[in-house]
Amino acid sequence: MDGGSEARSIVIHAPEDFVGMRAAGRLAAETLDMITEHVRPGITTGALDRICHDYILAHNAIPAPLNYRGYPKSVCISINHVVCHGIPGERQLEAGDIANIVIEVTHESLMRGIAAVKPGATLGDIGHAIQSFVEGHRFGVVRDFCGHGIGKVFHAAPNILHFGRPGQGPVLKPGMFFTIEPMVNAGRPEVKVLDDGWTAVTRDRSLSAQFEHMVGVTETGVEIFTLSPAGLFKPPYPTA
Repeated sequence: MDGGSEARSIVIHAPEDFVGMRAAGRLAAETLDMITEHVRPGITTGALDRICHDYILAHNAIPAPLNYRGYPKSVCISINHVVCHGIPGERQLEAGDIANIVIEVTHESLMRGIAAVKPGATLGDIGHAIQSFVEGHRFGVVRDFCGHGIGKVFHAAPNILHFGRPGQGPVLKPGMFFTIEPMVNAGRPEVKVLDDGWTAVTRDRSLSAQFEHMVGVTETGVEIFTLSPAGLFKPPYPTA
């Protein structure tokens, strides 16, 4: 899709649509807050998936990933060198899983990307903010996956690349909703998808981390729909 056609297909949402996004974003954040105390050595990723699934249904919502293009679970759990779309199963968590310096860099790159969002900025401004920070720490930004438009459908235009040049790409306008979800590898940026058709891993088996927020462009800047109601801003999270 060229830049012009992509820009024409981007939905501009009405002010009342922000209400729905706030509700969906808050429940997504509350689900992450809820599951935090369950993430401990010995529990399986499948058990974490079931807990999240039941919680979401109990709050009169539907897990967006479940059955999306055949995806079999309600959440994605990507451990260590798994970049994204890890399918929950019988794998037990071990002490030290996903505990690495990449997490700090990835989260900060997300927040820098969000800080670049405002009317009149471009998608390239977001990608550049993320890429320049990550590569400044000698890590790799994954190119094969990106953020995307969000709203009444799970994935929509535009694609939100986590690399780019300032001033390039569609111009941001109030009412645009999208995800920013950088994936950062401790090694090279290349990934491969396993035979299950979903699980993406680093080709060099280096550790990888990802953070994501859903945001909306406002008249004056940006609103984050998925901030933690419990104040769990970034790891390490305090647990009881």
